[in-house]
Amino acid sequence: MQGRGYVLSPCTRIFDQSPSRSWWRKCSDEEQGYDLDLFCIPKHYASDLERVYIPHGLILDRTERLARQIMKEMGGHHIVALCVLKGGYKFFADLLDYIKALNRNSDRSIPLTVDFIRLKSYCNDQSTGEIKVIGGDDLCTLTGKNVLVVEDIIDTGKTMKTLLDLLKQYNPKMVKVASLLVKRTPKSVGYRPDFVGFEVPDKFVVGYALDYNEYFRDLNHICVISETGKEKYKAGEETGVPL
Repeated sequence: MQGRGYVLSPCTRIFDQSPSRSWWRKCSDEEQGYDLDLFCIPKHYASDLERVYIPHGLILDRTERLARQIMKEMGGHHIVALCVLKGGYKFFADLLDYIKALNRNSDRSIPLTVDFIRLKSYCNDQSTGEIKVIGGDDLCTLTGKNVLVVEDIIDTGKTMKTLLDLLKQYNPKMVKVASLLVKRTPKSVGYRPDFVGFEVPDKFVVGYALDYNEYFRDLNHICVISETGKEKYKAGEETGVPL
């Protein structure tokens, strides 16, 4: 199988039996990705990456397909697209472009509004089930709306489950979550988004707005960071900035 000129990696196509009944790409643990030399990689990151894991073209194709699924399931009523910053902004922007194109060319278009939030989950530098929502308009405006939460990656799922519990307090008509990536990890609480781009192994990936201490957001492709990159951009314990 091919997509945008690349031979696709040995990923498995999975059919979800949940009500949304959506397909996603499950990348196996053995999948190594692509040589960096096959792609345009910024020189300042050349030694900081191991491989390109998901090429930009494949991300866009998958995002377009997700937009079709979302409009099919949510396109009958006003949609509020809620972007989880910072990592979700690239996926959010591309996904919204595809959704707007579908909406514009539809016989029955619907209102589409956007909002942005940031989530903090911590206690003495330890992740907890409590979240702090930063930014966003008054969440009371979500009442009676179809809300689409757009996230870059679901790791354990704890933070997203807590966010959904918070949003439900405002009585939206519907809440669904679109996540570009879902990580396979033994720490998962079993949460599965309604719309999934790719399921990936428990590797630290960067690029396409996913960061490592705020670096690598400017990469077009999703890549696996190298040990050199981790050490180079490691944050100081006291300052929280790269050493």
